[in-house]
Amino acid sequence: MRDSIYGMIWMACYVLLAGGLSIYCFHRLFILFLYFRHKADRPEPQSRFAQLPFITVQIPLYNEMYVAGRLLDAVAAIDYPRDRLEIQVLDDSTDDTVDLVATKVADLQARGFAAEHVRRGTRQGFKAGALAHGLNTARGEFLAIFDADFIPNPNIFRRCIDHFTDTRLGMIQTRWDHLNRDYSLLTRLQAIFLDGHLLLEQTARARSGRFFNFNGTAGIWRKDCIVDADGWHADTLTEDLDLSYRAQLAQWRFLFLPDLVTPAELPVEMNAFKTQQHRWAKGSIQTCKKLLPAVWRAPLSLPIKIEATFHLTSNFAYLLFLLLCVIVNPAISPQRTEILLPWLPDLPIFSCAVWAVVLFYIVVLRELRPRWWLELWCIPAVLALGVGMSISNAKAVLEAMFNQGGAFVRTPKYGLLSRGEPWRGKRYFAMPSALVLFELAAAAYFAEIIWIAARDANWGSVPFLFFFFGGFAYVAATSLMPPKAAAASPNV
Repeated sequence: MRDSIYGMIWMACYVLLAGGLSIYCFHRLFILFLYFRHKADRPEPQSRFAQLPFITVQIPLYNEMYVAGRLLDAVAAIDYPRDRLEIQVLDDSTDDTVDLVATKVADLQARGFAAEHVRRGTRQGFKAGALAHGLNTARGEFLAIFDADFIPNPNIFRRCIDHFTDTRLGMIQTRWDHLNRDYSLLTRLQAIFLDGHLLLEQTARARSGRFFNFNGTAGIWRKDCIVDADGWHADTLTEDLDLSYRAQLAQWRFLFLPDLVTPAELPVEMNAFKTQQHRWAKGSIQTCKKLLPAVWRAPLSLPIKIEATFHLTSNFAYLLFLLLCVIVNPAISPQRTEILLPWLPDLPIFSCAVWAVVLFYIVVLRELRPRWWLELWCIPAVLALGVGMSISNAKAVLEAMFNQGGAFVRTPKYGLLSRGEPWRGKRYFAMPSALVLFELAAAAYFAEIIWIAARDANWGSVPFLFFFFGGFAYVAATSLMPPKAAAASPNV
């Protein structure tokens, strides 16, 4: 009797978790529907500026000695009148970046640019604090923001500024591209992973009239929009998502231009990638707690409210997934092995989640890669990477849920573009955390389940289980690769 009750509770938990994940996966299909429905809706400027408006370029920096100079050179090459352009380098650095930037800014000033090296003497508020500080003195009607690892194209302002003749347009976001996509397996997988958001989700939301977000960089804001939305806040780790929602709640419109591309450098080592994803996951849940009630109170249509809910809560899927991983282990409940393993290929978590996500990333490759069919082999690896990241990202979700703050830890970049260029020995490395022990344990955990499935001839479940094992094993193994350098310094 007791085993029967436990079995019913176990199955109910499994169905609830799998069902919750399936809802998020069906949402991927809805994003694809919106994308193809609105793909051809290309926006055109309402009119043209008789005189080009003044733009302030804001470059928030913190210890970016390998890439800061490259960005400043790219900004100087932008095709825009110098008398209509201001450059603010918002430099909170504590290392050699300070001297490098000072030299670069002095050179820009000598060439006739209105460039300023802004030093606050504090890192209070992190990136949001730096941007807010710069806003106080920025002369531009519009503010273009570029993180240190981005390289704006020379025509970026010419191609988009006239859209701001719409006086209610508050922000334009360009699409990221990837300078070092082919550096390694990790960067190739990241590129596909990010392109799903940067092309499909952003286009679908923007062109269907849903809320979407500034991606923190490679975008242009109307200064009045930022001020009207109460400026930059530092109470979440995703100040970009936070301000985006507050601005749209204040009825400012946003525009996404997928054909206007701004390339950037992807993290080349696993701990840096995990740091970035942890910050984004935690910040999104912090923003969800802060603003989702306001979204539902606002006079918005139901489709907008529902899509905003999916957007802001999407990282809860990592927590659902991790809980599901715990209860699928037959070693916890051997008497339920016969119930679980034969069903694995047919349960929603596999029949819906796997195939919906596979289709989502096939579309990404088809839309962006000329010979996309040659990269289909990457999709199983992308799924496995998502599995392996679930422990770190679920931790981020829990920290946000239980109000654990934390510093803004920036993602170290090294200016590495070509395959084979070493990152070991560079400054700024992200140390592996204790989570790697849990990732190793999870890999062993699923190795045991694979062995049980093979022992009991449940061969249909084995390919799916390998996604779990391979993902956790890959993330753990690459997290343990040492930086190997006496001169290196940890990322802070």
